[in-house]
This record gives sequence, structure tokens and C-alpha cells, in this order.
Amino acid sequence: MGSGQSFESVPRRLKTGTQSGSSSNEDQLSAVPLEILEEILLNLPYKEVVSICRLVCHQWKEVSDSESLWRARCRREGYRPSDPSKIPNDWRLFYFLCKKRRNLLKNPRGEHKMQGWQIVENGGDKWKIEGVMVQHPDDTVQKNFVTSYGMCKKAQLIDLEKEGYNSSFMDHFQPDIRISDWYAPRYDCGSEYEICVELLNQKKQMLHTFAPETVLFEQWNERKWYRMTHVFQSYGPGVRYIRFTHGGKDTQFWAGWYGIRVTNSCVEISPAVD
Repeated sequence: MGSGQSFESVPRRLKTGTQSGSSSNEDQLSAVPLEILEEILLNLPYKEVVSICRLVCHQWKEVSDSESLWRARCRREGYRPSDPSKIPNDWRLFYFLCKKRRNLLKNPRGEHKMQGWQIVENGGDKWKIEGVMVQHPDDTVQKNFVTSYGMCKKAQLIDLEKEGYNSSFMDHFQPDIRISDWYAPRYDCGSEYEICVELLNQKKQMLHTFAPETVLFEQWNERKWYRMTHVFQSYGPGVRYIRFTHGGKDTQFWAGWYGIRVTNSCVEISPAVD
């Protein structure tokens, strides 16, 4: 190329969509090199990028929507697919799902008594909250719910709209809905554990359900913690609520609280590549 600059050494610049000779603000904005504009957007709150910056002009919208911008945000904030071989189809969606990801169940460990839970069945000596009898795999879990000799069940209804996942988002993207629940028996008494998770429509009618067979424990068991998991995928349009129900009882009808223990329950909306 002779003594001239190489292509790589010239900063990329935004294309202008205005007529030649125009002195509009868009002309001035278009003069910002892409690398600098992207760096500016990376240092702004993501909500401002999507609600304000992308509306400035056509070129700012292009950069605000670009895969490279959202891939860079994910890298900077530590959001990575758990399997490096699986690349997100939409880095912006992956970022937002990671950013908003949280447990949608309230009071999952019994730290606030029964707050947030609806008692469905309260048999025997009713539900109770105790300190964990056996150390949980997560050391921060110090309490659990305990069932009695009659069936004990409790539930929560999650309103996805109120949690920030509107109907158009759920219908179009159908993000993974991940369920997990921890349960443990006493070693000196038999018990049983049940769980049922339902995806409901606007009228709270069931669209999909996860209801595995009842888990039974014999007396003199290992009394360790077990984890129940499930992922709802490609469930179709119409999901507006999630109903989470679990519980159990002891199988020997002993007065007191010798039934199944449950704690650290979780319902998350998560990226599909997680």
C-alpha cells in the first residue's frame, strides 16, 4: 500500500445516514469511532443502553444491538456458559437472563417461618421449622421445613409478569425454567417426599407439569440430603404462572416431626446454554 496507512490502522467509523453537507447532530455522532462508542456503551448501565442509547440514531442502534457489545458485557461481568463448547445464539438475551436470574421462590429455607408459603395440607402435628439435622451441601443453609405423621404440603404461586418476565418475552423466547429442591429423611423413621411443579396459563390452567413418583425412605436410612431437579424447555406460548408444591410425611405415624425435611427450593428463569 506504499507509504499510506494500512486498513487495520484506520479506526472504524460509523456510517452516516444524513445527506452530504449536513451539520446535524447525527453527523457529529457518526464521527465517533466504533471502538470508542462500544467502550462508552460498555460503561453505561445496560438499561440506559437499551432504553436511551439505541434510540439516538440508526448507527447507535446498530452498536447497541450488536453481538460484540453484549458478548463483551458478558465477558466483563463474568457471565459465561457453563459448557464452553455451547455458544449462545443471542448474546443480548443470554446477558439479560443472567442479569435477572434469581430464585423466584420466597423464603426457600424457612428463615422467615412460613412467610411466602401457602399451606395446602397440615396433617399430624403440622409443619415445623428446625435447624438442619445433617449438614447441607451448602453451608449457608441452616434451617429446613419438617413434616409430621399426617400429609404436609405447601405451595407458592409465581406470577411471571410481576417478576419482570412479560407475556411477549415468555412466548417468544421460552427461556429454560429450572427447578430444584432439597429433601432429607430422618435416619430413625421412614418417610415420603412429593413434589409437583406446574406451568399455568393466564387463567391458571395447567399447561405442563413435573410430578415424579413419590420418593420413599425406609427406617434406618443414610439420612443424607438429596436434590430433585427438572428443566422445562420448549414449552410453547401461554405460560404466565408457575405453581410449586412439595411436602410429605413420616410413614410410621409417630407423634412429632419425624417426616421428610425440605429446604433451599429454587425456581429460576435461566439461559438455555447453562
